Amino acid sequence: MRDFLNLLLFDYTVRTVALGCAVLGIVSGVLGCFAVLRRQSLFGDALAHAALPGVCLGFVFAGGKSPAWLLVGAAISGWLGALAVLGVVCGSRLKEDAALGIVLTTFFGAGIVLVTRIQNTGNASQSGLNSFLFGQAAVLVQRDVLIMAGAGAAVLALVALFYKEFKLLAFDPAYGSTLGVPMGLLGVLLTGLITVAVVIGLQSVGVILMAAMLIAPASAARQWTDRLSVMIGLAAVFGALSGVTGAALSSLDARVPTGPLIVLLATAIVLFSLAFAPRRGMLWIGLRRRHEGRRLAAAAVHGPGYRKAHGEPDYADHLGALGGVHRSTGRDAVREEGS
Repeated sequence: MRDFLNLLLFDYTVRTVALGCAVLGIVSGVLGCFAVLRRQSLFGDALAHAALPGVCLGFVFAGGKSPAWLLVGAAISGWLGALAVLGVVCGSRLKEDAALGIVLTTFFGAGIVLVTRIQNTGNASQSGLNSFLFGQAAVLVQRDVLIMAGAGAAVLALVALFYKEFKLLAFDPAYGSTLGVPMGLLGVLLTGLITVAVVIGLQSVGVILMAAMLIAPASAARQWTDRLSVMIGLAAVFGALSGVTGAALSSLDARVPTGPLIVLLATAIVLFSLAFAPRRGMLWIGLRRRHEGRRLAAAAVHGPGYRKAHGEPDYADHLGALGGVHRSTGRDAVREEGS
């Protein structure tokens, strides 16, 4: 434990990587809440895969692995992928899942073709470009973390500014439309913010695993609360915790990749939440069902038959009581008819 803390606090490389992964966890956790509530969990996966061609084109335009160019290219490509999904859904009879599948595979295929072509050009600076597939958080430097922090701060500021509108978008967009709120524009804005979160995480966890960083912290937080504000806070904490812990643990063994370890830790938090969260956890649900079963069994045992068999003095036979009611009702009816 002491070695773990020493690495996290005093080792420059580990501290830099941990800060970058914490930024990724916070931003993806916050935006993932809206994606999960809107049932668009796979939307982030499609955007992550759609960003790969932009990374390659950014490399081509910059002539090397310039972080700014790579991130700009990824953002533009991911944004185009999001617009493609919305265009297919609105302009055709295909459902959203089909549109996501089409865009995901098309953009990702184009990205693989570009990566392979760049690698075959003999450009020495292309080394490590394919790390965007699975991520390589260990190569993060202070400049990368500052870019990620700046973009993440802008995203969180916009979420805070449009919090009420995004809340309407997540729970009742039809009601928001009746209030005159432009739900369509808000959806486009939220898609853009998710694209930024995806771009932030490309170098850390890669395009293939980025969807887990959007889904896992938000899904875990959903098990603990029914309030959106609390869910957002918990998702940010879970995302940051998995990012920092994964970065620090991977530094203890160079053979363990950082990105996949972060995703595994986030998944472990989800499993723990599914099992032990109050009210929603499987453990507490099982205990409540067991308690309810015992209560119903006790009610059945101590019902009318039990009380009659044990000669309780104040017990009235329910069948006899019902019969008396029917007999009195019949006499009243006869009396009324005779009169």
